[in-house]
Amino acid sequence: MYVEGRTLMRPCISMKHKNYYLQVILAIVLAFAVTASASAQNPTTSPLSSQELARLDSIQQLHEVTVAAKHPVRTIATSQTLSGADLQALSTTSVADALKYFSGVQIKDYGGLGGLKTINVRSLGAQHVGVYIDGIRITNAQNGTVDLGKFSLSSLESVSLYNANKLDYLQSASEYASGATVYLQTRRPTSDSLSVQFRNGSFFTWMAKANAQFNWKGWQGFIDGEYCSSRGDYPFRYHSEYEDTVGHRTNSDIRYGRVEAALFRGGFSSHIYYYDSERGCPGGIVRRLTGKYTNVGREWDRDFFVQASYQETLLKGLRFKANAKYTNEYLRYCTDYPENQNTARVDNHFRQQDAYGALCAAYTPWSWLSLSTSYDIRYSIMKADLKRFEDVKRVDQKLVFAAQANWRGIQLAASALHQRYSDWTFVQAGAADPLDRWTPAVSLAYTYKGLTVRGWYKQIFRAPTLNDLYYTQAGNRNLKPEYTKQLNFGAEYHLAKNHWQFDVQADIYQNKIENRIVCLPLKGTYTWSMMNYGYTFCRGLNSTIKGHYHIGQWSFSLLNSITWQRDVDRTDPEDEDMYNQRICYSPSFSTGVTGIAAWRSLQFTTSYLYVGERMWSKADPEDILEPYHNVDMKLSYTHNIKKVSLGLCLEVCDVLDIQYEHLPRYPMPGRNYKLTLSFGI
Repeated sequence: MYVEGRTLMRPCISMKHKNYYLQVILAIVLAFAVTASASAQNPTTSPLSSQELARLDSIQQLHEVTVAAKHPVRTIATSQTLSGADLQALSTTSVADALKYFSGVQIKDYGGLGGLKTINVRSLGAQHVGVYIDGIRITNAQNGTVDLGKFSLSSLESVSLYNANKLDYLQSASEYASGATVYLQTRRPTSDSLSVQFRNGSFFTWMAKANAQFNWKGWQGFIDGEYCSSRGDYPFRYHSEYEDTVGHRTNSDIRYGRVEAALFRGGFSSHIYYYDSERGCPGGIVRRLTGKYTNVGREWDRDFFVQASYQETLLKGLRFKANAKYTNEYLRYCTDYPENQNTARVDNHFRQQDAYGALCAAYTPWSWLSLSTSYDIRYSIMKADLKRFEDVKRVDQKLVFAAQANWRGIQLAASALHQRYSDWTFVQAGAADPLDRWTPAVSLAYTYKGLTVRGWYKQIFRAPTLNDLYYTQAGNRNLKPEYTKQLNFGAEYHLAKNHWQFDVQADIYQNKIENRIVCLPLKGTYTWSMMNYGYTFCRGLNSTIKGHYHIGQWSFSLLNSITWQRDVDRTDPEDEDMYNQRICYSPSFSTGVTGIAAWRSLQFTTSYLYVGERMWSKADPEDILEPYHNVDMKLSYTHNIKKVSLGLCLEVCDVLDIQYEHLPRYPMPGRNYKLTLSFGI
């Protein structure tokens, strides 16, 4: 037997003649096993002949058996994961549809299939959340956010959210540099397959998708492609104290194509991705007294990246990993149309290139201790045709030293992260001062049977993005980084029996952010500026419950998440109006419940999401976004004919047709439908 590089036992049975009775028993057992196996494969096969029994009635040598397994999941980090059937049972539109059911998460959605979708965890802000695909970060040096709507669930094995960061033996320094991390793990194929999907949805939405997987001579890989178009002209009703507007959303159409592929072998993995889209940017809903408030804007995106990673065990206890990635992004935003009478007319083009490399090493001198280090470097260039804009380049370097120990149920992890950011404009003048900081993190947990109690503290900072520093008129080259201090105490419990499994976890946390970067209108309504403003304090509770039960051909799953938090502004104690006021877009309470029932090839999923009221304007704390409920349902059936599978899936989103908003005056679609037909071999 072989586990983690060590031979534990080589089973070998040798019978002497004096052990005649044991020899006979062994022969009978082996004969029964072979007969049962043969009968299972071919029921008409006759029993073993006397010659075959005589051959078995002799000395038998069992060959060496090798068993390989992944490291057990360490629960020292606060994490939530959706994988396998639970992940595919949710709405399959984008990654954002899965993440919105995690506790502590707020998804900002500008409405419709083409609306920008970003994630905010524990009110830290979207720029503090790192999104990783196969362990390498998806970056955007321009604005620091990732549009989750560009990534599909179809090729993913799991989606995980870690508060602070995942704790593993081989991690890049970038993984230690985020307040929260989202991991998208692609699926490694185990056999050859081909699947095709066609979808028709509300608002003239059409989608076609194909996925091909192969497993050949140790190489595994897939190619996944998707094309989608939607008119997006959904009806809405906007009601407030002073107005009641009914209409159809206009200029919210989208057309996009996505192609990605991956290749794996042992410790090697690679991924290539291309996304091309054109979409309308409809703007906020305004009172339709005349036609002069029509807002027409268009956006074009072309995103490409290619990445590779390789890890290997060099010597006993010494492991090594190397990451590399190249990214090229193009964005065009245009509002230069005759219909726009009250909007600034621009036609801007942004081009961004990014090259990244990382070297990681981990040494395990004893089975209970691991020491690791990693060095990352990233080189970014941003070019734009804005007036008075100077093309800028950034070198981002990170170095981390980390240690992990696991001794008799006690788990300890500590790290020290160094970050350095250096910017230059192409005229070598006016760049921001370099940032050079060390930040610590420490975690401690104790596990007894199925119960784990844990606590961790992490200090981190976020460097201003290139837009924050250099965007024409709004940019401020004297910005300081945001400093975040996170403190967390929690517990989780796992219990599994024959037919069911139960998992529950709860965490209380406290976040402090200093020098928060905001954009404020300091020079008039149309002239905004980036500045460091304020100090925010957040205290909250997250909890999740998972239950699985299966009996016969039935299986049931229940997933529940609860978030309670109070996120307030504590900038100026003398400002009675603003001190201790809630932060915009931060709900005090939210919860999500997902139930999954499956029988044979039939599966039914229903999801319920509640988000409490949120303040959206500091100018008027009484002006709030109302709480909303959202119910989604999904029914799917798969029929297999030999090696061919046919599938039919019906999704009904927002069953109750609730008119709600994530952002003011950006109404979400009400009740809508998706019908998907799939074919696979």
